Amino acid sequence: MTVRIVHVGLGGWGGNWASTVIPTVPEVEVVAIVDPHTPTLKSVASEIGVSAELSFGSLSDALAAVEAEAVVITSPVATHVPLALEALEAGKHVLVEKPLANTVEEAQRAASRAEELGLILQVSQNYRNYPAPHAVRRLLKDGALGELAAINIDFRKWDNDAPKKTHRHYAFPHPMINDMAIHHFDLLRMITGHEAVNVFAKVGDPSFSKYDEEASAVITIEMEDGLVISYRGSWLSRGPETAWAGDWSIQGEKGELFFTSRGGGEKEDASGDVVTLRRPGKRKAKRLALEDTALHDRAAGLEIFARAVTGGPAPESTARENLGSLALMEAAARSASSGRVEPVQRP
Repeated sequence: MTVRIVHVGLGGWGGNWASTVIPTVPEVEVVAIVDPHTPTLKSVASEIGVSAELSFGSLSDALAAVEAEAVVITSPVATHVPLALEALEAGKHVLVEKPLANTVEEAQRAASRAEELGLILQVSQNYRNYPAPHAVRRLLKDGALGELAAINIDFRKWDNDAPKKTHRHYAFPHPMINDMAIHHFDLLRMITGHEAVNVFAKVGDPSFSKYDEEASAVITIEMEDGLVISYRGSWLSRGPETAWAGDWSIQGEKGELFFTSRGGGEKEDASGDVVTLRRPGKRKAKRLALEDTALHDRAAGLEIFARAVTGGPAPESTARENLGSLALMEAAARSASSGRVEPVQRP
């Protein structure tokens, strides 16, 4: 069965979804597109071959005009929950870009409503859909490192060259924590199987930063099992760039696991995924074989969503499950503002 979807939010990243992601998933069919900005709507419609009759300025108009089982939301984050609730109330399953919301309270409303209605509300935590983090999760679960001692995560990119007036990323709220570190927070929860309990974030950027808010952060995270995580992320790094998932060093009594992921470029393939294992007393680490899949990243998440809608396994990254990542994100942002250690307040 093909899942008929209404795609909402076509600017920038949403337009990329429309042109490069959705067409790669045969289990879905776009029956309508939605964007309130008419030039954007017309441009994307022309690019992907959608007629004017199936192009709408609002989700309500689209839902009234077409038959669909699901809605894919790739609009700005402030609109995620309102649009998700509108779609849920109309009886539609929903896949929404990350972060689901800027606050846990708002996200919880959507998660609870989806559960009340018996509908799927999945968050596109696309970094989960690569072989390296899946391999690391299996290794840690099987006790490959024994008791863990530390996890160090580094993310480095340079994104400061575009004119300030033309680059929307500079104006994002908490661009390091809410827009980027949320991915790494989510991977941390995924691979360890544990939740965070406390976080301390220190931010501070040089005068040449074009970002309105923090473009870099150093964050210490305490997990529920006592493990302490060291995180360093920057959009202003002149050091060697990492892959998008960052560089991870996971150390335990039986050795060190290193992994990196999502380095395959615009094709979002797994060519940049690496996992190595170094045992005590060994100078060299052994590169481990990875089990690959046909689709990765956003496309894999959309495939998971479509199969869940048609009676397949429930998605891992539901809105309810994702609240732990949002709670860590929210606590890190609070800590960056307060200068104090902040508790991670999960529902």
